Amino acid sequence: MTKFTFTEKKDTRSGFGAGLLELGKQNPNVVGLCADLTGSLKMDAFKKEFPDRFFQVGIAEANMIGLAAGMTIGGKIPFTGTFANFSTGRVYDQIRQSVAYSHKNVKICASHAGLTLGEDGATHQILEDIGMMKMLPGMTVIVPCDYNQTKAATIALGKHEGPAYLRFGRPSWPMFMATDRPFVIGKADKLIEGKDVTIFATGHLVWNAIEAEAALAEKGISAEVINIHTIKPLDVEAILASAEKTRCVVTCEEHQINGGLGDSVAQVLARFRPTPIEMIAVNDSFGESGTPAQLLKKYGLGPENIVAAAEKVLKRKI
Repeated sequence: MTKFTFTEKKDTRSGFGAGLLELGKQNPNVVGLCADLTGSLKMDAFKKEFPDRFFQVGIAEANMIGLAAGMTIGGKIPFTGTFANFSTGRVYDQIRQSVAYSHKNVKICASHAGLTLGEDGATHQILEDIGMMKMLPGMTVIVPCDYNQTKAATIALGKHEGPAYLRFGRPSWPMFMATDRPFVIGKADKLIEGKDVTIFATGHLVWNAIEAEAALAEKGISAEVINIHTIKPLDVEAILASAEKTRCVVTCEEHQINGGLGDSVAQVLARFRPTPIEMIAVNDSFGESGTPAQLLKKYGLGPENIVAAAEKVLKRKI
């Protein structure tokens, strides 16, 4: 299995911007809508290339969702862009009623998610959005791990029929996924083969899981690392196959411990194969201001925390 390294860091929001531009060239029905954060969402290139297909709605997120839902009736494929906090918490009623309930083909694209938003602090660091969105019937939820995968996920969503939520972030982050690596919605991506413990990770914490695997290997522990980039629909088959092999698992996410990836994996295991599990996530707390590195360390989301969780769950292996 490939050992992952990186030579460059780049923010995942730029991957979204690059993917949207490429998608716009492929499909004339793709349109972009933004709530006064075009630069922050890296939608500038799309706006410049397709000015007649870009709509700046201002600080009116609820209106943006309504406009997007309406555009689908005419065959358009709208990609809405704003911060994750505003993409979900501020407009949940509009998403539920106008997009999810009506099964409209709207792609809700959310940047600046999780603790790694950093210095903007707790009011902007939404940590509940995965749970909010995955509970909506028919909503696809995708959390890519680096620039390349975010670009690939954006392009894949242009060909996907139905409402979807795409979550990404602001900080520069290791680029470690190959540009030609296939991205399939709903299909987990096994990055490293292992036999002692499985680490399921999503988003920025996939890289932390890779670093944790290297540290565990030095201790003689073989960890399997699986990137769960699609939270919904969840790849149940991949989860059960790995849990059957290693018989203990760790989940890792930049989200509340309640409602995210850990909850989804635990539900699968409880129903089909009871397995010891430890969860790396924010433990029922709001965030605060700080650098991404400082916050990940303080809230227990670093590679060293994943290593400790793996060692703990190994002692519980059945």
